[in-house]
Amino acid sequence: MKNIKIIIKKAKNRDQKAFNELFDHHWSYLYNFQLKKTGNTELAEEISIITFARAFDRIATFNDQYEFKTWLLTISKNIYNDLLRKKNNKIILKTISNSSDLQEFSSEDHPSPEEILITNENLESLLNKIKSLNKDYRKILQLRFFEGLAYKEISKKMDQPINTIKVKLLRAKNLLNQKIEKDA
Repeated sequence: MKNIKIIIKKAKNRDQKAFNELFDHHWSYLYNFQLKKTGNTELAEEISIITFARAFDRIATFNDQYEFKTWLLTISKNIYNDLLRKKNNKIILKTISNSSDLQEFSSEDHPSPEEILITNENLESLLNKIKSLNKDYRKILQLRFFEGLAYKEISKKMDQPINTIKVKLLRAKNLLNQKIEKDA
């Protein structure tokens, strides 16, 4: 790899090619680290993608007195720990929700007309939020979630490297989540 400091400087200036170089150079190391930690290929890939997206969003905060690889690993470990905490919280909530006291308050299996109306309004609102994203993000979300295409297929359709697609998809989901939370 060329001089890492030069590439990081370009990435700090939002140079997409520099991001791709950093991603390509560090992907295997980070992915294998998470694979050893999780023992799950899908989870290791998801954590690695989130790590790169977070690193690229916060690249301006990187202090080049330290190793970039170490910075990535720290972000990755924090994401993994956050996921563990969320998983433990879900287990606790699931245990609580399975108690007999709460079961008598559960709704029927069939949605009421009001619930159907709310669902339709929520879907329309979601589609409007998706339409407000930039063209690339809209296209990636459409291909992935509405057409059900795999990363490789999206990469071919959009004529972009698969790693770029993974990062853009994560960014699109994050932007969409921000829009949803803003209106909530």
